[in-house]
Amino acid sequence: MSALPRQAAGPRLGWVLPLLALAQLIYSLDLNIVFVALPEIGADLGFPGQTQQLVVSAYVVFAGGFLLLGGRAADLLGRRRVFVLALALYAVSSLAGGLAPTPATIIVARAVQGIGGALLLPSTLSLINTLFPEGPKRNRALAVWGGAGASGLTIGALLGGVLTENFGWPAVFYVNVPLAGLVALAALAVIPRDPARGPRRRFDLPGSLTVTGGATLLVFALVQGPEQGWGSGLVLGAFALSAVLLVAFAVIERRSADPLMPFRLFGNRSLTIGMSVTFIYMATFGVLPYFLTVLMQSVHGYSALQTGLAFLVPSLAIATGTQLGERLTTRIGLRTTLVGGFAVGVVGTAVMAIGFDAGAGYGLLVPGLVVSGVGQGVVWTAMWIAAATGTAAAEQGVANGIASTALNIGNAIGLAVFTALADLGTGGKTGEDLRAATADGEFLVALLTAAGMVLGLLVSLALARKPAAAPAEPVAAA
Repeated sequence: MSALPRQAAGPRLGWVLPLLALAQLIYSLDLNIVFVALPEIGADLGFPGQTQQLVVSAYVVFAGGFLLLGGRAADLLGRRRVFVLALALYAVSSLAGGLAPTPATIIVARAVQGIGGALLLPSTLSLINTLFPEGPKRNRALAVWGGAGASGLTIGALLGGVLTENFGWPAVFYVNVPLAGLVALAALAVIPRDPARGPRRRFDLPGSLTVTGGATLLVFALVQGPEQGWGSGLVLGAFALSAVLLVAFAVIERRSADPLMPFRLFGNRSLTIGMSVTFIYMATFGVLPYFLTVLMQSVHGYSALQTGLAFLVPSLAIATGTQLGERLTTRIGLRTTLVGGFAVGVVGTAVMAIGFDAGAGYGLLVPGLVVSGVGQGVVWTAMWIAAATGTAAAEQGVANGIASTALNIGNAIGLAVFTALADLGTGGKTGEDLRAATADGEFLVALLTAAGMVLGLLVSLALARKPAAAPAEPVAAA
């Protein structure tokens, strides 16, 4: 199979990339768009303060748990079909979230939205990685897609603030309805039809059920640990059942003639390093927007709109970094680009930590936000190039599902660990003492995330200086 289907060539391909980038922007927006709206959601629907985080957690848990299944579905059912289905789920669940009359309704809506995200991310990536040939063309496409995705992590806070301030919290859900609907319709017009089915392949139902259940429970335990307590029966039970299911998944995959996740894929060093880097990226760079939001709202007393506007600076820096990442990868290689991106991120994040002080103004944050944002953008583009390199087109969906699962689990673990560390000195404090303790805890988190980026730099050094050529298509079992 050619990496660039004949029907995808020509002018139509020029419309496909902006469409895929817009889809990725929608996905990324929803990771952070509700953060600044949580206080209003809680006040309007009667959420106790300690349970408001479930609005975020429901999305993270189900997005993280279903990603590998979403990647497999894209490979077997068709990338365009799964892409359109994912957007339809987004639109319907977003409408339900905006209309939600109770806490339970909005949590269920966010869970369904998370499943939509788990179908959308790997299908979008696999479309890019099969429509654009490996090399400079794919690198440029991933840079455009990456610019939308990485910027969306911070633009979500900006848009959430603007919408909440002017139209109320339901607007952070309603905005997805026309966006997702229009992109789904446009996809039917401009994305090439899915090719005819090749040799019949099984969906590996036992593997799908065990890995989806195991990953979902793992993310659930990581997300709920700080809220429920790491020693609670619910969290410990989720960890235990997750371990059982994931071990069962490994056994099933070893014995399956047509496994959901062929372990031979991990023989591709570029995919393995790319997966590791996505994990580290989201556990470090990826948690900073959350702690910046807490700093601005809980320590400095910013409104939702002010918090959103404050994210303009890092958004522009990240967007710049994603484009720089593509150019550097093409000119100096993937390994050097990742190492350089992490090095810039370490310096910028350490400088940013100076601004995590109760008496500091926004101006002290800006230099670090700019430098760290550029490094973040460079790594974001380069890590997806790494994850896609050397994998056959027929397995791009599951390969991207593997990398995306690592991304989400990294985010869940990063937030769980760093939230616990940030809260260590806040117990029993109120008023100015609480503000100071919160800022001090977040200062520590900023330094520790910078240290985590050093680990990402070291892992990146394991990449080959020159990637191997893409393998031939595998022969599926009958």
